[in-house]
Amino acid sequence: MLTPQGLKGKQYRVTGNAYPRLGRPPKRSRKVVAALAALLALALIGLGGVQLYDIFRGKDKNAAAQACAAPSGKALAAPTPGASPGAPAASGAPAAVDPHAVPQPSAVTVNVYNATTKAGLAGRTADELKKRGFVIGKVGNAPAELDKKVPGTAQVIAGPTGAGAGTLVGSQIAGATVTADARTDASVDFVIGDSYNALLDETQAAAALALAVKPSPTPAATGSC
Repeated sequence: MLTPQGLKGKQYRVTGNAYPRLGRPPKRSRKVVAALAALLALALIGLGGVQLYDIFRGKDKNAAAQACAAPSGKALAAPTPGASPGAPAASGAPAAVDPHAVPQPSAVTVNVYNATTKAGLAGRTADELKKRGFVIGKVGNAPAELDKKVPGTAQVIAGPTGAGAGTLVGSQIAGATVTADARTDASVDFVIGDSYNALLDETQAAAALALAVKPSPTPAATGSC
């Protein structure tokens, strides 16, 4: 008499070549196998998610590193050779000014131009600048390329050799825009704009000059830019 596993305790006599048919494995075994398969699938999905996260995170880090390594925007263009005095160069901004390169007012010749429809502004402003020690050059209406085209308080224009002088003159009025052209001398054009009212007082002008020549702080090496 034999009692094979899976025959639910029933006994059978083995005769000849005929054997009893075995039943299906217990349901508990099937549940265990299914649970193991589900855990394996979840593990594979989790591993794939971690790898994808690392890949995308690596790309973000590389992009951030490239952004920190190279400053955004285009480099300033050099002043255009042969440009007429009073016309801003394509760069639109002068180079950084060394505080020691800012001259005294007595060494700066200022041309004062009126780009507004208000009569007499150029003469009055020139008189104020002269009282502060500046040497006054030309006084009159702004050239055609700037006439009635200065919406701010003023536009101060200087050449490469007059960068310090341009910064000094620009500090005399709040909101002035300092730009560069290709002139070869150290003269400065002070072009009065629509929003002009008056020069800053001398104390305010000195504070504005100190701020204009103050070195920019160097970013700390913290991994961000």
